[in-house]
Amino acid sequence: MACCVVIPTFWTRRRERTTGSLFGVYDHPTPIDQDGTLPDCLESLRTVSGLGRVILIVAATDTSIEHAAEDRVRRILEEFPDIDALVFGPAELGSLHRRLEQVEFADMINGVNLVGYGAVRNVGLMAAAVLGCDSVVFLDDDEVVTGEDFLDRGHWGLGRRLTDGTPVLAKSGYYVDEEGRHQRHVEPHWADMFWRQRDSLNEALALIMKPPRLQRSPLAFGGCLALHRDMYCNVSFDPWVLRGEDVDYVINARMHGADVFIDDTWSVIHKPPAPTSEALRFRQDVYRFVYEQRKIEFAKSQVDLRQVTPKSMLPYPGNFIDSSIGWRATVTALMRAVSRREKAAYFSIARHAIRDASHYARTNCQSYFEFQRRWPMMMDRIWDEVALKAIFSGERRVDRGAITGRFPIVPD
Repeated sequence: MACCVVIPTFWTRRRERTTGSLFGVYDHPTPIDQDGTLPDCLESLRTVSGLGRVILIVAATDTSIEHAAEDRVRRILEEFPDIDALVFGPAELGSLHRRLEQVEFADMINGVNLVGYGAVRNVGLMAAAVLGCDSVVFLDDDEVVTGEDFLDRGHWGLGRRLTDGTPVLAKSGYYVDEEGRHQRHVEPHWADMFWRQRDSLNEALALIMKPPRLQRSPLAFGGCLALHRDMYCNVSFDPWVLRGEDVDYVINARMHGADVFIDDTWSVIHKPPAPTSEALRFRQDVYRFVYEQRKIEFAKSQVDLRQVTPKSMLPYPGNFIDSSIGWRATVTALMRAVSRREKAAYFSIARHAIRDASHYARTNCQSYFEFQRRWPMMMDRIWDEVALKAIFSGERRVDRGAITGRFPIVPD
């Protein structure tokens, strides 16, 4: 099975700036003057058996640093000459977009770019299709692979059928910390009495970590995720979901008649830096869950989709995508505003974010379904595409010095 490993890597300016933008907001992007966790991730891949092409998708919080971020990644990669890697940056994206325009898929460009978790992952899927990969394994840049059989375990069962005839076209592993723990128990704060997100996640993990080895799962971990060609060429990530695009992918797959399975023997060590702002992360979660609730409601009007309900996604994310999410988010924001740091940010979320998130969901949830209906046709068109493959495989070189916008970064 021809496989590629896709690693999205996110970068920011030397000094993080709080932004009012919805997109281009990431949990812990690496400052442009640091190497971050990517070298450790790449080092861990060196001993992996059967490692083929590695695709590094470079995304930045600000377009003014996207070329500097790409250069940083290339310098890091120079330390790993034994890894066959493609760095996918603005030049490669430009080639991809121009080709989409030529083959009459210009309407898909907004959902395939280097801004936002879902869109970035879609870029990885399209690069894999151009290279003719039978499977894609996603890994995050803040994770470390353990064991040379990482890909063997990831591919175990992929593309086969269970005893009941169900095909396994998507499977996830899970995250552990450096001590090997897959659950993290934190004493809940009183301000989160209506927002027990960690508890729901732990409850879900406890259920799916029981035998058998492969189980249908209501959640997935995007940094340890394997997708078969028959899945990723037919189901896209949602470019309009702001966080949790991996869990959202489970919903997308179920809507289209498939399932994501979890393998309780497949894991990676997750070493995330501390988030820059808990309030900002909470705001993104509010948008994410409100959007998800609206999305599954809208899907009920689509006769060609399998219905997904909050109950079917219990305990996580089901507890956060029902009709109560609006008032629970508002109350939680207010209680956090009086009990935690970033008080002004939480008050702003309570006053504006819930209303704005509902408007965002109503405006954009239909966009995904329009995008998704065109996705299989587009992927079929670019599969093993000769012109793009020559660029992505390195047969043709891009003169990066001639790219408009490649100017020295202006100091902060």
